[in-house]
Amino acid sequence: MRKPADLLVFDADNHLYETPDSLTRYLPREHRKAIEYVQVRGRTKVAVRGTITDYIPNPTFDPVAAPGCHARFYQGDNPRGLTRRDMSVPVSPLPGWREPEPRLALMDEQGLDRAFMYPSVANLVEKRTQDDPELTHAVMHALNEWMAEVWSFDYRGRIFPTPVITLPIVERAIEELDWVLERGARAVIMRPAPAVTLRGSRSIGLPEFDPFWARAQEAGVVVVLHGTDSVVTEYVDLWEPPRTDNAYAGSAFREVVSAHRDVSDCIASLICHGTLSRFPRLKIASVENGADWVAPLLRGLKLVHGRIPQDFAEDPVEVFRRNVWVSPFWETDIVELIGLIGAGQVLFGSDYPHPECIPEPLSYLDELAGLDDATVRQIMGGNASRMLGLRE
Repeated sequence: MRKPADLLVFDADNHLYETPDSLTRYLPREHRKAIEYVQVRGRTKVAVRGTITDYIPNPTFDPVAAPGCHARFYQGDNPRGLTRRDMSVPVSPLPGWREPEPRLALMDEQGLDRAFMYPSVANLVEKRTQDDPELTHAVMHALNEWMAEVWSFDYRGRIFPTPVITLPIVERAIEELDWVLERGARAVIMRPAPAVTLRGSRSIGLPEFDPFWARAQEAGVVVVLHGTDSVVTEYVDLWEPPRTDNAYAGSAFREVVSAHRDVSDCIASLICHGTLSRFPRLKIASVENGADWVAPLLRGLKLVHGRIPQDFAEDPVEVFRRNVWVSPFWETDIVELIGLIGAGQVLFGSDYPHPECIPEPLSYLDELAGLDDATVRQIMGGNASRMLGLRE
């Protein structure tokens, strides 16, 4: 698709594919055996503290499933009942999926001016190290060091790789945030989940985490809550014991019960526990979580505010509309979402090059047909640019 003249396109959902040493190159000596790449029947897998995980089926990302090959599954257009593995088309990773300079050339071909760039392998870490906060922080810092070396956190003002922040130990989280900010980070990525601290599982909206949120607000950094290995699976496991931890091996019950509950609950905690009122300039972006959860959450917030207004410092629905940006899946009813949160809070994201992505990102413009030009420009790039304080 030809890019319209003068349209700034900022893709809020792009991914890189890491090399196998991304988690281990900078891992401290005392933690070296905690993350290992092992061979199982001729396939490479990750073992976390000696336990093999299949969450990412091929953590070497060579080969990978072709961009967009799972799209029909997520559309609900799968009359033959194919699994995502059946739909997968293996391809070798392009140089632009591994390194920033060829990625710029690829972005030029795709018509993208700017993009957030998220790590992929990080998704398997936190849930599997949650009972060891020191290890969790160590592995995430090792990944951030690898990203800083290979990708940087601001590549030529066009690619914005997002380092990972984890919150189990607040002081360590602030140190990590300062470390990545010193190296140019404009956005960070966090798992939408409670923090498993030395005192147990805690909402990240509780006042004990305020020192971190105060630093994030002061820095003006964007905090991206990105879809990842769901904490809700532990609840679903009570109903349906898991057969595997493979991210692509779901079931009808799991798909219905757990769909993007994580981000809804996480944002509810930031609002109901008062974080976004204590720090009203925080910038929270929900990415790769869809948008079907937005309307039920806003209805719930409105109802509960009517019942117990004394628990809120301000109108929680307006807090959401002020502090939260949402990148919907391409099949979302955009007009409905705009009616809920306003066009200024909606971000375009393609999820490229993942198998569920839009393989030609600019085809997203087809989903915006009928919207006025100013709204299209906001969604396709203006909103994300303003969020980062960049020239439009």
